[in-house]
Amino acid sequence: MRSFFKNVLANIVAIVLLCAVFFVFFIMMIVFSSMGNDKSVAVKNNSVLTINLKTNIIDSPTEEQVGLFNINDKTKSVLLYDVLEAIKKAKTDDHIKGISIEADDLHAGMTQIDDIRNAIQDFKKSGKFVYAYGNAVSQSAYYLGSVADQYYLNPSGMIELKGLATEVTFFKDFADKYGIGIEVIRHGKFKSAVEPFLRNDISPENREQLSTLLNDIWKSTSGKMAVSRKIDTAQFRTVVDSLYGMIPELGLKYKLADKLIQKTEYDQMIKAKLSLKDKEKLNKVSLAGYISSYANEDKSGEKVAVLYASGGINNGDGYNDINSERYVKYIKDLQNDDKVKAVVFRINSPGGSANASDEILFELQQLKKKKPLVVSFGDYAASGGYYIAMAADKIYSEPNTLTGSIGVFGVIPYYKDIANKNGIRSDIVATNANSQYYSALNGVTPYGVNLITRSVEGTYKRFVHFVTQNRKQTFEQIDSVGGGRVWSGVRAKEIGLVDELGTLNDAVKFAAQKAGLKSYHISSYPKRMTPFEQIFKDLNEEDISARIIKNKIGKANYEILQQITDEKLKSEVKMEMPYQIKIN
Repeated sequence: MRSFFKNVLANIVAIVLLCAVFFVFFIMMIVFSSMGNDKSVAVKNNSVLTINLKTNIIDSPTEEQVGLFNINDKTKSVLLYDVLEAIKKAKTDDHIKGISIEADDLHAGMTQIDDIRNAIQDFKKSGKFVYAYGNAVSQSAYYLGSVADQYYLNPSGMIELKGLATEVTFFKDFADKYGIGIEVIRHGKFKSAVEPFLRNDISPENREQLSTLLNDIWKSTSGKMAVSRKIDTAQFRTVVDSLYGMIPELGLKYKLADKLIQKTEYDQMIKAKLSLKDKEKLNKVSLAGYISSYANEDKSGEKVAVLYASGGINNGDGYNDINSERYVKYIKDLQNDDKVKAVVFRINSPGGSANASDEILFELQQLKKKKPLVVSFGDYAASGGYYIAMAADKIYSEPNTLTGSIGVFGVIPYYKDIANKNGIRSDIVATNANSQYYSALNGVTPYGVNLITRSVEGTYKRFVHFVTQNRKQTFEQIDSVGGGRVWSGVRAKEIGLVDELGTLNDAVKFAAQKAGLKSYHISSYPKRMTPFEQIFKDLNEEDISARIIKNKIGKANYEILQQITDEKLKSEVKMEMPYQIKIN
């Protein structure tokens, strides 16, 4: 028996030692990986700035995802502002001779692509070349690539140019079939975030706003592509409707591409453009590499802070998304930092918790009392994302920003029918009349519905009140364009929901001007986490399970699953919009 226990103990010790060695090795691998990512790139003469698939363009540091499941991912995440500054710097950098766009797909939102496209358009004024090459090209990648002087396509390639569409998923029949009850209270006939729980098809109001929104965005993007490719508007519509880009020969015939060549031939052509000999190497520098080449330049002195807010708005202290407790701290820190002379609040959010949005707005109102506060909208500034902008001195929107959605809703799921069908029932013992106004098995009491309805209506009035103050319009005026309706940035400017159409850079310039700054540098918040910090912040059972499920069923399906299972749906009044429209 003693020998048995010795063997067991020896095995336990061996397992512990093995785990310790593996853990130390794992830590060292992450540390060395992090050190490697910080290397500065030396930009050689005759270099070409390259936009490729290894660049993930993000709006906020909180969007960067590094974890156990993607530690070997070679994709570099780069902030949009840094990308725009890099292209601007390359315009006058004698080492950079041109730009090569080599992206079949783009990890970027529609307003981000707009900004990059405009920056490249400005870069072309330098007289330097801009070429693009593609294989199987997504619509978003082609939208960017079409700005090039010449567009080259692989002989077996394709361009997925097809126009815009959106698909709304409905859960009503699913809920009815499986005995899931859903109590919905909303203000705003356009507040369609809850329609999937109420209907089996798109309401006329939702169809109207979606059609207007998509046509606004497509009119802008298709017009720019047609102009860049020198194609008549009517012919361009025919090309898109007929999916001619899917066939390389037709893409060439109808001027979507200038020539069908292999990638090697494309690189040789650029070398010839630079007068390089066959044996000389073509120096391509990525956006991330180019940004790192000047990242350590002196940044002392007065600052304009850019506070990024990207994702859903929630209560709590998490790093990813917009969590009120953490953002209240960020805002207070900026308010008390004497070196920060102005703040640009960059919003890219479809909204979320009404309570969390209100907390953030209050702190921004306090900050505004001490220093200029300018807001810049990204892809989304809807519902709660629009609400938190209401402290701004001035609001800049991108033309294609999904803006507004001034409306409020509450969704309360319950499982009475499915429970009863499976032999489950409950009785309630309570001390007061409404101690159990909500039960997962029995739903919401009539008094509870009335109470939540009053809460939704009160929150909507509070929402509109702050909008009337910031936009200097009456309640009736805001209510007429509210009701949960989503507008494009262009329309939002026309109806007075924003002040100007412009980029993040435009907002930064105005903030500096309002603060009276002649020289300044940009400081970004929140600060980026190192890969080491990102991996270990998410080492809990819930996050690991979520990542496994997301990898297994795909991001789109995972988002649908979240809509059904989100615990917050039953406990919060929401300021949120349902759409994530992407140019794919």
